Amino acid sequence: MEIKMVILNTEILLKGLIFPESPRWHDGKLWFSDFEKKAVMTVDLEGNNEIVVELQNSPSGLGWDPKGRLLIVSMQDKRLLRLDPEGLTEIANISNLATFNCNDMVVDTLGRAYIGNFGFDMWNEKPFHPAEIILISPDGNARVAANELAFPNGMVITPDGRTLIVGETFAARLTAFDIMDDGILKNRRIWANLKSVAPDGICLDEEGGIWVAAPGRGRVVRVVEGGKTTHKVKVTTQAYACMLGGPNRQTLFVATSKDNRIGYRGDGKIEMINVEVPGTGLP
Repeated sequence: MEIKMVILNTEILLKGLIFPESPRWHDGKLWFSDFEKKAVMTVDLEGNNEIVVELQNSPSGLGWDPKGRLLIVSMQDKRLLRLDPEGLTEIANISNLATFNCNDMVVDTLGRAYIGNFGFDMWNEKPFHPAEIILISPDGNARVAANELAFPNGMVITPDGRTLIVGETFAARLTAFDIMDDGILKNRRIWANLKSVAPDGICLDEEGGIWVAAPGRGRVVRVVEGGKTTHKVKVTTQAYACMLGGPNRQTLFVATSKDNRIGYRGDGKIEMINVEVPGTGLP
């Protein structure tokens, strides 16, 4: 069947951010991290926003455990934190497992956290090095779930809980794994080659399409398995992450900023647009 390209444009929900990332729809609001503000924030559909918690280091991936407690990736010190009523609690320190700064995360229905990392210090032009996805159990036990990945970034888990798909930024592809009963990732395969798109944050819809933030391209694209692009959404600057949310999960939220280089970030926004196919799966 021929796929017809659809090009769309966003509207602005929230301005005044620096570098928003890891948007998640939860409890009627969009939750996200702002790397430079070192804060986790929320915004509702009317644009009302608040700071949920501030960190000493930059927060990135977000998720919730089965008890509804917020889990936060702390990037530079490579820790997984949980927000409790009395404050932040360390669940695990994975500095002995993660090659470089930690980044995005997806949390499954059992509360197991899958965390990617950069693999190398790209800001200081260090040589490329492959990275790992680290699996952290609810009890804090951490181990490598998959390795030899080219900057594992945004991740999704399918509704049946059996497949994890990750964006490999420096390989320009989406890679799928089977999730074993113990949480380890096996049967690695290419889900989509993206050619000119270096995937950052991603989200999944009910028809099996994946929305991919494409930094450097000024857009978010929707792709299907095999790599065909069905939709492009233009943003005001650069797109770094996306999430399907809203009452029916038919609002595509996009975290945007000028640049991802330290010292060049700014003009951060949350942009949004309504789409036809609702979101599904995790996050």
